[in-house]
Amino acid sequence: MAEHPGDVAVTLLDQRLAEEAKPLVAGLVTDQVASKLTAQDPTLWGQEAESEAAIRLSWTTLHDSSRPLLAEIDALRAELRAEGVDRVVLAGMGGSSLAPEVITGTAGVPLVVLDTTDPGQVADALAGELSRTVIVVSSKSGSTVETDSHRRIFEKAFTDEGIDAASRIVVVTDPGSPLEESSVAAGYRRVFQADPHVGGRYSALTAFGLVPAGLAGADVAGLLDEAAAAAQKLSVDSPDNPGLVLGAALAAAHARGAEKVVLADTGSAVKGFGDWAEQLVAESTGKNGTGLLPVVVDGPDAAGFHDAGSDATAVAIGPAAGAARIATEGSLGGLVLLWEYATAVAGRLLGINPFDQPDVEAAKKAARALLDSTGDEQADEPALVDGPIEVHASEGLLPEGTTTVAAAVHALLSAAPEHGYVSVQAYLDRLDDASAVLLRTEVARKSGLQTTFGWGPRFLHSTGQYHKGGHQNGVFLQVTGAVEQDLEVPDRPYTLGVLQQAQALGDGQVLVEHGRPVLRLHFTDRAAGLAHLVAALAEVHG
Repeated sequence: MAEHPGDVAVTLLDQRLAEEAKPLVAGLVTDQVASKLTAQDPTLWGQEAESEAAIRLSWTTLHDSSRPLLAEIDALRAELRAEGVDRVVLAGMGGSSLAPEVITGTAGVPLVVLDTTDPGQVADALAGELSRTVIVVSSKSGSTVETDSHRRIFEKAFTDEGIDAASRIVVVTDPGSPLEESSVAAGYRRVFQADPHVGGRYSALTAFGLVPAGLAGADVAGLLDEAAAAAQKLSVDSPDNPGLVLGAALAAAHARGAEKVVLADTGSAVKGFGDWAEQLVAESTGKNGTGLLPVVVDGPDAAGFHDAGSDATAVAIGPAAGAARIATEGSLGGLVLLWEYATAVAGRLLGINPFDQPDVEAAKKAARALLDSTGDEQADEPALVDGPIEVHASEGLLPEGTTTVAAAVHALLSAAPEHGYVSVQAYLDRLDDASAVLLRTEVARKSGLQTTFGWGPRFLHSTGQYHKGGHQNGVFLQVTGAVEQDLEVPDRPYTLGVLQQAQALGDGQVLVEHGRPVLRLHFTDRAAGLAHLVAALAEVHG
Protein backbone atom coordinates (compact mmCIF):
# COMPACT_ATOMS: atom_id res chain seq x y z
CA MET A 1 0.00 0.00 0.00
CA ALA A 2 1.01 3.62 -0.54
CA GLU A 3 2.47 4.87 2.75
CA HIS A 4 2.78 8.64 2.30
CA PRO A 5 1.37 11.34 -0.03
CA GLY A 6 4.10 11.00 -2.65
CA ASP A 7 4.21 7.22 -2.58
CA VAL A 8 2.80 4.85 -5.19
CA ALA A 9 2.04 1.18 -4.88
CA VAL A 10 0.85 -1.66 -7.09
CA THR A 11 -0.69 -4.81 -5.62
CA LEU A 12 -1.27 -7.91 -7.73
CA LEU A 13 -4.27 -9.67 -6.21
CA ASP A 14 -4.43 -12.48 -8.78
CA GLN A 15 -1.80 -15.07 -7.85
CA ARG A 16 -1.62 -16.53 -11.34
CA LEU A 17 -1.09 -13.09 -12.84
CA ALA A 18 1.58 -12.34 -10.25
CA GLU A 19 3.46 -15.52 -11.22
CA GLU A 20 3.18 -14.74 -14.93
CA ALA A 21 4.42 -11.19 -14.40
CA LYS A 22 7.40 -12.17 -12.25
CA PRO A 23 9.75 -13.34 -15.05
CA LEU A 24 8.80 -10.30 -17.14
CA VAL A 25 9.75 -8.01 -14.26
CA ALA A 26 13.02 -9.89 -13.80
CA GLY A 27 13.84 -9.37 -17.48
CA LEU A 28 13.04 -5.67 -17.23
CA VAL A 29 15.34 -5.34 -14.21
CA THR A 30 18.14 -7.20 -16.00
CA ASP A 31 17.74 -4.93 -19.03
CA GLN A 32 17.80 -1.85 -16.76
CA VAL A 33 14.61 -0.59 -18.36
CA ALA A 34 13.59 1.72 -15.49
CA SER A 35 16.88 3.58 -15.29
CA LYS A 36 17.24 3.75 -19.07
CA LEU A 37 13.72 5.08 -19.40
CA THR A 38 14.44 7.76 -16.81
CA ALA A 39 17.63 8.61 -18.72
CA GLN A 40 15.46 8.94 -21.85
CA ASP A 41 17.06 6.09 -23.81
CA PRO A 42 15.14 5.93 -27.13
CA THR A 43 16.36 2.41 -28.02
CA LEU A 44 14.05 0.62 -25.56
CA TRP A 45 11.28 0.00 -28.12
CA GLY A 46 13.31 -1.15 -31.10
CA GLN A 47 14.86 0.45 -34.12
CA GLU A 48 11.60 1.43 -35.83
CA ALA A 49 10.43 3.40 -32.80
CA GLU A 50 13.76 5.03 -32.03
CA SER A 51 13.37 8.26 -33.99
CA GLU A 52 9.96 9.01 -32.43
CA ALA A 53 11.02 7.96 -28.93
CA ALA A 54 14.04 10.25 -29.15
CA ILE A 55 11.75 13.31 -29.12
CA ARG A 56 9.07 12.01 -26.73
CA LEU A 57 10.75 11.10 -23.44
CA SER A 58 11.09 14.35 -21.50
CA TRP A 59 8.05 13.39 -19.40
CA THR A 60 10.28 11.29 -17.13
CA THR A 61 11.82 14.41 -15.55
CA LEU A 62 8.98 16.95 -15.75
CA HIS A 63 8.70 17.04 -11.95
CA ASP A 64 11.98 18.99 -12.10
CA SER A 65 11.96 20.67 -15.51
CA SER A 66 8.44 22.13 -15.13
CA ARG A 67 9.21 23.99 -11.89
CA PRO A 68 10.13 27.32 -13.57
CA LEU A 69 6.51 27.48 -14.77
CA LEU A 70 5.15 27.73 -11.25
CA ALA A 71 6.15 31.33 -10.58
CA GLU A 72 4.88 32.40 -14.02
CA ILE A 73 1.50 30.77 -13.41
CA ASP A 74 1.20 32.30 -9.95
CA ALA A 75 2.07 35.75 -11.27
CA LEU A 76 -0.47 35.56 -14.11
CA ARG A 77 -3.18 34.30 -11.77
CA ALA A 78 -2.53 37.20 -9.40
CA GLU A 79 -2.71 39.68 -12.29
CA LEU A 80 -6.01 38.28 -13.51
CA ARG A 81 -7.52 38.19 -10.03
CA ALA A 82 -6.53 41.81 -9.50
CA GLU A 83 -8.56 42.61 -12.62
CA GLY A 84 -11.57 40.66 -11.36
CA VAL A 85 -10.96 37.74 -13.73
CA ASP A 86 -11.42 34.49 -11.81
CA ARG A 87 -13.39 32.21 -14.17
CA VAL A 88 -11.17 29.93 -16.25
CA VAL A 89 -12.37 28.26 -19.45
CA LEU A 90 -10.12 25.68 -21.10
CA ALA A 91 -10.33 24.97 -24.83
CA GLY A 92 -8.36 21.82 -25.52
CA MET A 93 -8.66 18.24 -26.71
CA GLY A 94 -7.19 14.95 -25.50
CA GLY A 95 -4.10 15.44 -23.37
CA SER A 96 -4.71 19.18 -23.36
CA SER A 97 -8.02 18.80 -21.50
CA LEU A 98 -8.08 15.46 -19.69
CA ALA A 99 -5.19 16.15 -17.32
CA PRO A 100 -6.34 19.64 -16.24
CA GLU A 101 -9.82 18.25 -15.66
CA VAL A 102 -8.46 15.56 -13.31
CA ILE A 103 -6.14 18.00 -11.53
CA THR A 104 -8.86 20.60 -10.87
CA GLY A 105 -11.49 17.99 -10.08
CA THR A 106 -9.23 16.42 -7.47
CA ALA A 107 -8.34 19.84 -6.05
CA GLY A 108 -11.99 20.87 -5.95
CA VAL A 109 -11.51 24.07 -7.94
CA PRO A 110 -13.74 25.13 -10.86
CA LEU A 111 -12.61 24.82 -14.46
CA VAL A 112 -14.91 24.99 -17.49
CA VAL A 113 -13.58 22.41 -19.95
CA LEU A 114 -14.46 22.68 -23.63
CA ASP A 115 -13.43 19.52 -25.45
CA THR A 116 -16.56 19.36 -27.59
CA THR A 117 -18.06 20.67 -30.78
CA ASP A 118 -21.61 20.49 -29.42
CA PRO A 119 -23.15 23.96 -29.93
CA GLY A 120 -25.26 23.73 -26.78
CA GLN A 121 -22.32 22.95 -24.51
CA VAL A 122 -20.21 25.74 -26.02
CA ALA A 123 -23.15 28.15 -25.73
CA ASP A 124 -23.43 27.30 -22.02
CA ALA A 125 -19.77 28.22 -21.55
CA LEU A 126 -20.35 31.49 -23.38
CA ALA A 127 -23.32 32.24 -21.15
CA GLY A 128 -21.07 32.47 -18.10
CA GLU A 129 -19.85 35.86 -16.92
CA LEU A 130 -17.49 36.91 -19.70
CA SER A 131 -16.44 39.93 -17.63
CA ARG A 132 -14.81 37.46 -15.20
CA THR A 133 -13.54 35.00 -17.82
CA VAL A 134 -10.14 34.10 -19.23
CA ILE A 135 -9.89 31.34 -21.84
CA VAL A 136 -6.84 29.08 -22.04
CA VAL A 137 -6.41 27.82 -25.59
CA SER A 138 -4.30 24.65 -25.55
CA SER A 139 -3.09 22.84 -28.66
CA LYS A 140 0.20 21.03 -29.10
CA SER A 141 0.09 21.14 -32.89
CA GLY A 142 -1.49 24.57 -32.95
CA SER A 143 -3.97 23.46 -35.60
CA THR A 144 -6.58 21.46 -33.65
CA VAL A 145 -9.88 22.27 -35.38
CA GLU A 146 -12.06 22.10 -32.26
CA THR A 147 -9.75 24.34 -30.25
CA ASP A 148 -9.34 26.82 -33.10
CA SER A 149 -13.15 27.03 -33.35
CA HIS A 150 -13.47 27.74 -29.62
CA ARG A 151 -10.82 30.46 -29.81
CA ARG A 152 -12.60 32.18 -32.70
CA ILE A 153 -15.98 32.01 -30.97
CA PHE A 154 -14.72 33.39 -27.66
CA GLU A 155 -12.63 36.08 -29.28
CA LYS A 156 -15.73 37.41 -31.04
CA ALA A 157 -17.83 37.10 -27.88
CA PHE A 158 -15.34 39.13 -25.86
CA THR A 159 -15.20 41.79 -28.54
CA ASP A 160 -19.00 41.95 -28.81
CA GLU A 161 -19.13 42.55 -25.05
CA GLY A 162 -16.70 45.44 -25.34
CA ILE A 163 -13.90 43.44 -23.69
CA ASP A 164 -10.34 43.55 -25.02
CA ALA A 165 -10.24 39.97 -26.33
CA ALA A 166 -6.45 39.75 -26.51
CA SER A 167 -6.18 40.43 -22.78
CA ARG A 168 -8.44 37.45 -22.00
CA ILE A 169 -6.76 34.79 -24.16
CA VAL A 170 -3.90 32.67 -22.80
CA VAL A 171 -2.27 30.14 -25.10
CA VAL A 172 -0.38 26.91 -24.44
CA THR A 173 1.31 25.33 -27.45
CA ASP A 174 4.57 23.91 -28.74
CA PRO A 175 7.28 26.38 -29.74
CA GLY A 176 7.10 27.31 -33.40
CA SER A 177 3.54 26.08 -33.89
CA PRO A 178 1.13 28.07 -36.11
CA LEU A 179 -0.82 28.94 -32.95
CA GLU A 180 2.24 30.42 -31.25
CA GLU A 181 3.02 32.61 -34.24
CA SER A 182 -0.55 33.87 -34.69
CA SER A 183 -1.03 34.41 -30.94
CA VAL A 184 2.10 36.54 -30.61
CA ALA A 185 1.01 38.55 -33.64
CA ALA A 186 -2.46 39.04 -32.12
CA GLY A 187 -0.99 40.21 -28.81
CA TYR A 188 -2.71 37.60 -26.66
CA ARG A 189 -2.27 37.94 -22.89
CA ARG A 190 0.31 35.20 -22.55
CA VAL A 191 1.75 32.44 -24.71
CA PHE A 192 3.24 29.51 -22.79
CA GLN A 193 5.60 27.21 -24.68
CA ALA A 194 5.19 23.58 -23.69
CA ASP A 195 8.02 21.06 -23.77
CA PRO A 196 8.06 19.86 -27.41
CA HIS A 197 9.66 16.57 -26.41
CA VAL A 198 6.55 15.30 -24.63
CA GLY A 199 3.59 13.75 -26.45
CA GLY A 200 0.11 15.05 -25.70
CA ARG A 201 -1.05 12.10 -23.62
CA TYR A 202 2.11 12.24 -21.47
CA SER A 203 1.81 16.01 -20.95
CA ALA A 204 -0.03 16.22 -17.60
CA LEU A 205 2.98 17.75 -15.85
CA THR A 206 3.85 20.17 -18.66
CA ALA A 207 2.34 23.58 -19.30
CA PHE A 208 -0.68 21.80 -20.83
CA GLY A 209 -1.67 20.41 -17.44
CA LEU A 210 -0.20 23.01 -15.10
CA VAL A 211 -1.24 26.33 -16.69
CA PRO A 212 -5.04 25.90 -16.78
CA ALA A 213 -5.10 23.99 -13.49
CA GLY A 214 -2.84 26.52 -11.76
CA LEU A 215 -4.82 29.50 -13.05
CA ALA A 216 -7.96 27.83 -11.72
CA GLY A 217 -6.40 27.56 -8.27
CA ALA A 218 -5.06 24.00 -8.03
CA ASP A 219 -1.84 23.35 -6.09
CA VAL A 220 0.31 22.44 -9.08
CA ALA A 221 3.53 22.80 -7.07
CA GLY A 222 2.25 20.04 -4.79
CA LEU A 223 1.47 17.94 -7.85
CA LEU A 224 5.10 18.16 -8.98
CA ASP A 225 6.25 17.30 -5.46
CA GLU A 226 4.11 14.16 -5.54
CA ALA A 227 5.54 13.11 -8.89
CA ALA A 228 9.10 13.80 -7.69
CA ALA A 229 8.56 11.51 -4.69
CA ALA A 230 7.15 8.75 -6.92
CA ALA A 231 10.05 9.10 -9.36
CA GLN A 232 12.43 7.87 -6.66
CA LYS A 233 10.74 4.45 -6.86
CA LEU A 234 9.92 4.40 -10.55
CA SER A 235 13.45 5.10 -11.78
CA VAL A 236 15.09 2.22 -9.91
CA ASP A 237 15.90 -1.15 -11.51
CA SER A 238 14.27 -3.30 -8.85
CA PRO A 239 11.69 -6.10 -8.82
CA ASP A 240 9.73 -3.91 -6.39
CA ASN A 241 9.47 -1.00 -8.85
CA PRO A 242 5.68 -0.46 -9.14
CA GLY A 243 5.96 0.84 -12.71
CA LEU A 244 7.70 -2.35 -13.83
CA VAL A 245 5.23 -4.52 -11.90
CA LEU A 246 2.15 -2.79 -13.38
CA GLY A 247 3.53 -2.75 -16.93
CA ALA A 248 4.53 -6.41 -16.71
CA ALA A 249 1.17 -7.45 -15.23
CA LEU A 250 -0.78 -5.72 -18.01
CA ALA A 251 1.44 -7.33 -20.65
CA ALA A 252 1.15 -10.77 -19.01
CA ALA A 253 -2.63 -10.45 -18.92
CA HIS A 254 -2.64 -9.45 -22.58
CA ALA A 255 -0.54 -12.50 -23.46
CA ARG A 256 -3.22 -14.78 -22.02
CA GLY A 257 -6.00 -12.96 -23.91
CA ALA A 258 -7.02 -10.22 -21.50
CA GLU A 259 -6.55 -7.28 -23.83
CA LYS A 260 -9.06 -5.11 -21.96
CA VAL A 261 -8.30 -3.20 -18.77
CA VAL A 262 -11.37 -2.28 -16.71
CA LEU A 263 -10.69 0.77 -14.53
CA ALA A 264 -12.79 1.58 -11.47
CA ASP A 265 -12.15 4.15 -8.76
CA THR A 266 -12.29 2.45 -5.38
CA GLY A 267 -11.83 5.46 -3.10
CA SER A 268 -8.64 7.01 -4.46
CA ALA A 269 -9.75 10.63 -3.78
CA VAL A 270 -8.59 11.37 -7.34
CA LYS A 271 -11.48 12.57 -9.48
CA GLY A 272 -11.77 11.22 -13.02
CA PHE A 273 -8.40 9.50 -13.20
CA GLY A 274 -9.82 6.72 -15.38
CA ASP A 275 -10.65 9.16 -18.17
CA TRP A 276 -7.05 10.40 -18.24
CA ALA A 277 -5.57 6.88 -18.07
CA GLU A 278 -7.95 5.79 -20.83
CA GLN A 279 -6.26 8.04 -23.39
CA LEU A 280 -2.76 7.22 -22.17
CA VAL A 281 -3.22 3.45 -22.42
CA ALA A 282 -5.45 3.24 -25.51
CA GLU A 283 -3.56 5.69 -27.70
CA SER A 284 -0.15 4.40 -26.61
CA THR A 285 -0.76 0.69 -27.07
CA GLY A 286 -3.62 0.34 -29.59
CA LYS A 287 -1.81 -0.21 -32.87
CA ASN A 288 -0.51 -2.92 -35.20
CA GLY A 289 -3.59 -5.03 -34.40
CA THR A 290 -2.72 -5.30 -30.72
CA GLY A 291 -2.97 -3.23 -27.56
CA LEU A 292 -4.81 -2.71 -24.30
CA LEU A 293 -8.35 -1.31 -24.38
CA PRO A 294 -9.25 0.64 -21.22
CA VAL A 295 -12.87 0.35 -20.10
CA VAL A 296 -13.73 3.07 -17.57
CA VAL A 297 -16.59 2.16 -15.23
CA ASP A 298 -18.24 4.00 -12.35
CA GLY A 299 -17.23 1.67 -9.52
CA PRO A 300 -16.21 -1.85 -8.51
CA ASP A 301 -19.84 -3.03 -8.64
CA ALA A 302 -20.32 -1.86 -12.25
CA ALA A 303 -21.06 -4.21 -15.12
CA GLY A 304 -17.79 -5.22 -16.72
CA PHE A 305 -15.77 -4.96 -13.51
CA HIS A 306 -17.42 -7.28 -11.01
CA ASP A 307 -18.06 -9.79 -13.80
CA ALA A 308 -14.88 -9.30 -15.85
CA GLY A 309 -14.23 -12.41 -17.93
CA SER A 310 -11.08 -13.95 -19.30
CA ASP A 311 -10.67 -11.12 -21.83
CA ALA A 312 -10.40 -8.38 -19.20
CA THR A 313 -8.35 -7.38 -16.16
CA ALA A 314 -10.16 -5.45 -13.43
CA VAL A 315 -7.91 -2.70 -12.04
CA ALA A 316 -8.68 -0.60 -8.97
CA ILE A 317 -7.65 3.03 -8.88
CA GLY A 318 -7.33 3.12 -5.13
CA PRO A 319 -7.43 0.32 -2.54
CA ALA A 320 -8.21 -3.25 -3.57
CA ALA A 321 -11.96 -3.77 -3.79
CA GLY A 322 -14.48 -6.10 -5.38
CA ALA A 323 -13.16 -8.26 -8.20
CA ALA A 324 -9.99 -6.20 -8.72
CA ARG A 325 -7.00 -8.23 -9.90
CA ILE A 326 -4.65 -5.26 -9.65
CA ALA A 327 -4.77 -2.26 -7.30
CA THR A 328 -2.85 0.97 -7.92
CA GLU A 329 -2.60 3.50 -5.10
CA GLY A 330 -0.99 6.88 -4.59
CA SER A 331 -1.34 10.62 -4.90
CA LEU A 332 -2.44 12.16 -8.19
CA GLY A 333 1.09 13.20 -9.16
CA GLY A 334 2.38 9.77 -8.22
CA LEU A 335 -0.36 7.93 -10.12
CA VAL A 336 0.26 10.01 -13.24
CA LEU A 337 3.93 9.07 -13.32
CA LEU A 338 3.22 5.45 -12.34
CA TRP A 339 0.83 4.91 -15.24
CA GLU A 340 3.14 6.69 -17.69
CA TYR A 341 6.05 4.42 -16.74
CA ALA A 342 3.83 1.33 -16.79
CA THR A 343 2.39 2.19 -20.21
CA ALA A 344 5.84 2.71 -21.70
CA VAL A 345 6.97 -0.60 -20.18
CA ALA A 346 3.89 -2.43 -21.47
CA GLY A 347 4.61 -1.01 -24.92
CA ARG A 348 8.06 -2.55 -24.86
CA LEU A 349 6.66 -5.94 -23.82
CA LEU A 350 3.90 -5.79 -26.43
CA GLY A 351 6.41 -4.91 -29.14
CA ILE A 352 4.85 -1.59 -30.14
CA ASN A 353 5.88 2.06 -30.16
CA PRO A 354 4.00 3.73 -27.26
CA PHE A 355 4.66 7.25 -28.55
CA ASP A 356 3.04 7.41 -31.98
CA GLN A 357 -0.64 7.41 -33.04
CA PRO A 358 -0.62 6.30 -36.69
CA ASP A 359 -4.39 5.93 -37.10
CA VAL A 360 -5.68 9.14 -35.52
CA GLU A 361 -5.30 11.27 -38.63
CA ALA A 362 -7.65 9.10 -40.72
CA ALA A 363 -10.82 10.30 -38.96
CA LYS A 364 -9.63 13.91 -39.11
CA LYS A 365 -9.10 13.66 -42.88
CA ALA A 366 -12.53 12.12 -43.39
CA ALA A 367 -14.16 14.88 -41.32
CA ARG A 368 -12.31 17.57 -43.29
CA ALA A 369 -13.49 16.02 -46.55
CA LEU A 370 -17.08 16.09 -45.32
CA LEU A 371 -16.72 19.72 -44.22
CA ASP A 372 -15.69 20.55 -47.77
CA SER A 373 -18.88 18.92 -49.08
CA THR A 374 -22.38 20.38 -48.84
CA GLY A 375 -24.78 19.53 -46.04
CA ASP A 376 -26.88 17.44 -48.44
CA GLU A 377 -23.87 15.35 -49.35
CA GLN A 378 -23.07 14.78 -45.66
CA ALA A 379 -26.53 13.45 -44.85
CA ASP A 380 -27.59 9.94 -45.79
CA GLU A 381 -31.08 8.50 -45.79
CA PRO A 382 -31.92 6.53 -42.63
CA ALA A 383 -32.51 2.82 -42.97
CA LEU A 384 -35.56 3.27 -40.77
CA VAL A 385 -37.23 5.74 -38.44
CA ASP A 386 -38.56 4.62 -35.06
CA GLY A 387 -40.25 7.46 -33.19
CA PRO A 388 -37.68 10.21 -32.44
CA ILE A 389 -34.76 8.10 -33.70
CA GLU A 390 -33.41 7.82 -37.24
CA VAL A 391 -31.41 4.64 -37.72
CA HIS A 392 -28.34 4.55 -39.97
CA ALA A 393 -26.33 1.34 -40.36
CA SER A 394 -23.23 0.11 -42.14
CA GLU A 395 -23.94 -2.06 -45.15
CA GLY A 396 -25.17 -5.55 -44.36
CA LEU A 397 -25.61 -4.93 -40.64
CA LEU A 398 -29.42 -4.86 -40.45
CA PRO A 399 -31.41 -7.96 -41.44
CA GLU A 400 -34.12 -7.37 -44.00
CA GLY A 401 -37.35 -6.29 -42.38
CA THR A 402 -35.73 -4.52 -39.40
CA THR A 403 -38.24 -1.93 -38.21
CA THR A 404 -37.28 -0.95 -34.64
CA VAL A 405 -34.36 0.51 -32.73
CA ALA A 406 -34.37 -2.55 -30.46
CA ALA A 407 -33.93 -4.87 -33.45
CA ALA A 408 -31.18 -2.66 -34.88
CA VAL A 409 -29.25 -2.64 -31.60
CA HIS A 410 -29.69 -6.40 -31.32
CA ALA A 411 -28.20 -6.79 -34.81
CA LEU A 412 -25.19 -4.67 -33.82
CA LEU A 413 -24.52 -6.61 -30.63
CA SER A 414 -24.93 -9.90 -32.49
CA ALA A 415 -22.23 -8.79 -34.93
CA ALA A 416 -19.62 -8.64 -32.17
CA PRO A 417 -17.27 -11.62 -32.09
CA GLU A 418 -16.68 -13.66 -28.94
CA HIS A 419 -14.64 -11.56 -26.50
CA GLY A 420 -15.22 -8.50 -28.64
CA TYR A 421 -16.29 -5.14 -27.29
CA VAL A 422 -18.94 -2.46 -27.80
CA SER A 423 -18.02 1.20 -28.14
CA VAL A 424 -20.80 3.67 -27.36
CA GLN A 425 -20.00 7.10 -28.83
CA ALA A 426 -22.23 10.03 -27.89
CA TYR A 427 -21.91 13.17 -30.01
CA LEU A 428 -24.04 15.12 -27.56
CA ASP A 429 -23.80 17.77 -24.83
CA ARG A 430 -21.73 16.32 -21.99
CA LEU A 431 -23.62 18.47 -19.48
CA ASP A 432 -27.23 18.75 -20.67
CA ASP A 433 -27.26 15.19 -22.06
CA ALA A 434 -25.23 13.75 -19.18
CA SER A 435 -27.67 10.88 -18.59
CA ALA A 436 -26.41 9.31 -21.83
CA VAL A 437 -23.61 7.75 -19.77
CA LEU A 438 -26.20 5.27 -18.51
CA LEU A 439 -26.12 3.68 -21.95
CA ARG A 440 -22.77 2.05 -21.16
CA THR A 441 -24.16 0.07 -18.26
CA GLU A 442 -27.30 -0.98 -20.11
CA VAL A 443 -25.41 -2.09 -23.23
CA ALA A 444 -22.87 -3.98 -21.12
CA ARG A 445 -25.63 -5.84 -19.30
CA LYS A 446 -27.50 -6.71 -22.47
CA SER A 447 -24.48 -7.75 -24.50
CA GLY A 448 -22.33 -9.41 -21.85
CA LEU A 449 -19.41 -7.68 -23.62
CA GLN A 450 -16.94 -5.17 -22.33
CA THR A 451 -18.45 -1.80 -23.22
CA THR A 452 -16.77 1.60 -23.43
CA PHE A 453 -18.43 5.00 -23.46
CA GLY A 454 -17.00 8.13 -25.04
CA TRP A 455 -18.21 11.67 -25.66
CA GLY A 456 -17.59 12.72 -29.25
CA PRO A 457 -15.35 14.16 -30.53
CA ARG A 458 -13.42 13.95 -27.25
CA PHE A 459 -12.82 10.19 -27.60
CA LEU A 460 -11.32 10.68 -31.09
CA HIS A 461 -8.29 12.13 -29.29
CA SER A 462 -8.29 9.20 -26.86
CA THR A 463 -9.60 5.73 -27.69
CA GLY A 464 -10.03 6.66 -31.36
CA GLN A 465 -6.52 5.35 -32.09
CA TYR A 466 -7.31 1.95 -30.57
CA HIS A 467 -10.55 1.59 -32.53
CA LYS A 468 -8.62 1.61 -35.80
CA GLY A 469 -5.22 0.28 -34.77
CA GLY A 470 -5.94 -2.12 -31.92
CA HIS A 471 -7.69 -5.49 -31.81
CA GLN A 472 -10.30 -5.45 -34.56
CA ASN A 473 -13.11 -6.98 -32.54
CA GLY A 474 -15.24 -3.96 -31.72
CA VAL A 475 -18.72 -2.90 -32.80
CA PHE A 476 -19.70 0.75 -32.68
CA LEU A 477 -22.87 2.49 -31.54
CA GLN A 478 -22.85 6.17 -32.50
CA VAL A 479 -25.44 8.52 -31.02
CA THR A 480 -25.98 11.93 -32.61
CA GLY A 481 -28.63 14.56 -31.95
CA ALA A 482 -30.47 17.41 -33.59
CA VAL A 483 -29.06 20.86 -32.91
CA GLU A 484 -31.63 23.33 -31.61
CA GLN A 485 -29.44 26.42 -31.82
CA ASP A 486 -26.25 26.28 -33.85
CA LEU A 487 -23.17 28.47 -33.43
CA GLU A 488 -21.28 30.11 -36.26
CA VAL A 489 -17.51 29.73 -36.29
CA PRO A 490 -16.16 33.18 -37.19
CA ASP A 491 -14.27 33.30 -40.50
CA ARG A 492 -14.96 29.65 -41.19
CA PRO A 493 -17.46 28.23 -43.71
CA TYR A 494 -19.09 25.88 -41.19
CA THR A 495 -21.00 25.97 -37.92
CA LEU A 496 -20.23 23.91 -34.83
CA GLY A 497 -23.22 21.70 -35.60
CA VAL A 498 -21.92 20.95 -39.08
CA LEU A 499 -18.45 20.23 -37.67
CA GLN A 500 -19.89 17.89 -35.04
CA GLN A 501 -21.83 15.93 -37.67
CA ALA A 502 -18.81 15.76 -39.97
CA GLN A 503 -16.71 14.33 -37.13
CA ALA A 504 -19.26 11.62 -36.37
CA LEU A 505 -19.79 10.66 -40.00
CA GLY A 506 -16.08 10.84 -40.79
CA ASP A 507 -15.11 8.53 -37.94
CA GLY A 508 -17.92 6.13 -38.81
CA GLN A 509 -16.71 6.05 -42.40
CA VAL A 510 -13.17 5.14 -41.35
CA LEU A 511 -14.45 2.40 -39.02
CA VAL A 512 -16.49 0.90 -41.86
CA GLU A 513 -13.39 0.98 -44.08
CA HIS A 514 -11.71 -1.11 -41.37
CA GLY A 515 -14.52 -3.64 -41.68
CA ARG A 516 -16.18 -2.75 -38.39
CA PRO A 517 -19.98 -2.70 -37.86
CA VAL A 518 -21.34 0.79 -37.16
CA LEU A 519 -24.87 1.72 -36.07
CA ARG A 520 -25.72 5.42 -35.84
CA LEU A 521 -28.84 6.49 -33.99
CA HIS A 522 -29.79 10.10 -34.64
CA PHE A 523 -32.14 11.73 -32.13
CA THR A 524 -34.47 14.19 -33.85
CA ASP A 525 -35.37 15.25 -30.30
CA ARG A 526 -32.57 14.62 -27.83
CA ALA A 527 -34.54 14.06 -24.62
CA ALA A 528 -37.21 11.96 -26.32
CA GLY A 529 -34.60 10.06 -28.32
CA LEU A 530 -32.59 9.11 -25.25
CA ALA A 531 -35.72 7.94 -23.43
CA HIS A 532 -36.77 5.93 -26.49
CA LEU A 533 -33.34 4.30 -26.75
CA VAL A 534 -33.30 3.32 -23.08
CA ALA A 535 -36.73 1.75 -23.52
CA ALA A 536 -35.54 -0.03 -26.66
CA LEU A 537 -32.52 -1.46 -24.83
CA ALA A 538 -34.89 -3.04 -22.31
CA GLU A 539 -36.39 -5.00 -25.22
CA VAL A 540 -33.06 -6.24 -26.58
CA HIS A 541 -32.46 -9.93 -26.00
CA GLY A 542 -29.09 -10.74 -24.51
